[in-house]
Amino acid sequence: MSTAESIESVAARVRAGELDPVALVEQALTRAERAAGLNAVVYLDAEAALDSARLVARDRRGALAGIPILVKEVIEVAGLPFRCGSTLFADRIGQRDAEVVRRAGAEGAIVIGLAHSHEFAYGCTGTSNRAGPCHNPADPSRIAGGSSSGSAAAVAAGVVSLALGTDTSGSIRLPAALCGVVGVKPARGTLPLDGVFPLSTSLDQVGVITRSVADADYAVGVLAGLGTRADAQGSSPFPTVGVVANAEALDCAPEVWQAFDAALSAVFRAGAPMFDVQLPDWGAMIDAVTDTQGPEAAAAHAELFATQASLYQPDVRDKLWAAMQIPGWRYIWSRAHAVIARDEASASLASCDAVVLPTVPIVAPGLHEDEIQIRDLLLRNTRPASLTGHAAISIPLPTGGGLPVGLQVIAADNRRAFQVARWIEQVLAAGAGPVS
Repeated sequence: MSTAESIESVAARVRAGELDPVALVEQALTRAERAAGLNAVVYLDAEAALDSARLVARDRRGALAGIPILVKEVIEVAGLPFRCGSTLFADRIGQRDAEVVRRAGAEGAIVIGLAHSHEFAYGCTGTSNRAGPCHNPADPSRIAGGSSSGSAAAVAAGVVSLALGTDTSGSIRLPAALCGVVGVKPARGTLPLDGVFPLSTSLDQVGVITRSVADADYAVGVLAGLGTRADAQGSSPFPTVGVVANAEALDCAPEVWQAFDAALSAVFRAGAPMFDVQLPDWGAMIDAVTDTQGPEAAAAHAELFATQASLYQPDVRDKLWAAMQIPGWRYIWSRAHAVIARDEASASLASCDAVVLPTVPIVAPGLHEDEIQIRDLLLRNTRPASLTGHAAISIPLPTGGGLPVGLQVIAADNRRAFQVARWIEQVLAAGAGPVS
């Protein structure tokens, strides 16, 4: 099996009897052990994974037949630790599979273990966890991003080609961008939240991290029960691409801007119509995310925090304390503004197939940066799509050997988001040549 082979192709070859799912799992387990220094995988379930692979080898069914996967540790898996990265839940074991895990298993996917999460998914660096920080495969002295840190780092390191994560205000897209892989937050409601430990019930979403847009498109379609994927080209020869015009979205570090600008030039040369698109007030959308997420996180942790606050990681404890100080009127305002922002963003997105912007305005900071100090900067470009619920995909950009940089594609729905992301991915892979 080639490391570049698509998960669709691998699953098809498993179903055809050409690939042994037991061998695929053994290879993934070996890769996980070799990458142990990254701390991307917090629990390997080798024996159960091999047992599951033997079962798949008997019936060879499912759209994900034989595909080894990792599951972010805030998503419940029956029989595996359900710690959410916290010492508070050190002894807790999952009692049932989250619905998205059940669906993956029903299609033949094999869970080999659990991926690192920032404690309770309440952080964007991946440095706060009972097991220690997750390291970036591109430079282990830097953060992997969070909170789906292990999912992104493991895919980037080649441990698995598909990992499940959650995204509340950028927790899939941010680490995907910093690690150089594809991260998808599908449109709100695409994938079920049943069995996911909540951070913010209004904003939480399940998504995937993969090596390619095609893999992500395929996986989301399977897990959503759709069974179809977007045509990479769509109904017209070229997609119409809007470039987000809001000044805040384009205020980036030089290395990020250089990669983003080069990508825009490639897209333009390849033939896509491009123009500026103004989205709703950026600052207001960010405030609404903060004032939604904070009170909802405080509510989810109210009982635990009242008696065991000292056991939380320091940055998570500080964020929860600050969240408890947000007045009720700000929460009510944030929920009302979310409706307005979604309608306004939908109107803007109607003018094109998708809009693009840098996923994260900086490259991965060092592991010892203060999470609370860099949090707003890291999440500045991902929070708006979390508020509006629109589909958002981060794809890696060529950087000439520099640290990973991501381009974010936001669209009115999953179909258009995947169409544009796949088209841009192909343009960049072809060196800016036209896509046929």
